[in-house]
Amino acid sequence: MNALPVPPQQARFAGFCYLIIIVCGVGSEVALRGPLIDFASAQGTIEAITAETLRFRLSILADVVMALADAALAILLFLMFRSISAGLALSALVFRLLQSGLIAAGLLNLQAALVVDNADLALSFIALHAYGYDLGLIFFAVNCLLTAALIIRSGFVSRILGLGIGLSGLVYLTGSVLRFVAPDHHGVFASAYAVPLIAETALCLWLLILPGHRNHTATA
Repeated sequence: MNALPVPPQQARFAGFCYLIIIVCGVGSEVALRGPLIDFASAQGTIEAITAETLRFRLSILADVVMALADAALAILLFLMFRSISAGLALSALVFRLLQSGLIAAGLLNLQAALVVDNADLALSFIALHAYGYDLGLIFFAVNCLLTAALIIRSGFVSRILGLGIGLSGLVYLTGSVLRFVAPDHHGVFASAYAVPLIAETALCLWLLILPGHRNHTATA
């Protein structure tokens, strides 16, 4: 494989940012916020959130941290891949930053759900957040496809990882389109999100471990 075009410490920092994104993203939705929300019962949802307001607020904070880490990762990946194709790397940077901005802005809907008095209106704000999140993932899907092309062309990252990130982009794109054009089928597609979870975790681990290992091997 070709030499890594950035210092191993920078690659590991990118991996650390990716780890924050995965932990905060999955944790906020699955462990913190998700169990409180029932789109079939506005009153039940508000009662659950009222009973565990701190937990709901922590889910918002976790998503803020995720968005910050995502913006940092976008810059770090641009620095890593710009020598492969400056145009593709810049495009990937822009689409990832757009995703981060949209998801961060959508958190205002969750905050609004905490301050309104009407349960149905609060649940509507929560639903708007879900739509905003999937809108952001459309831009992230494009980023994944561009990043996959960069990985495959790079020579310093396994092509298998590139294929995994490319498949992740297709999953994100399909899921988000379903949210807008066929929302009743969005839940059926949920299991497909295991693909990006596995692929992105693999890339995260590569960034955390292999660059330093390769650097040690090269200087041994």
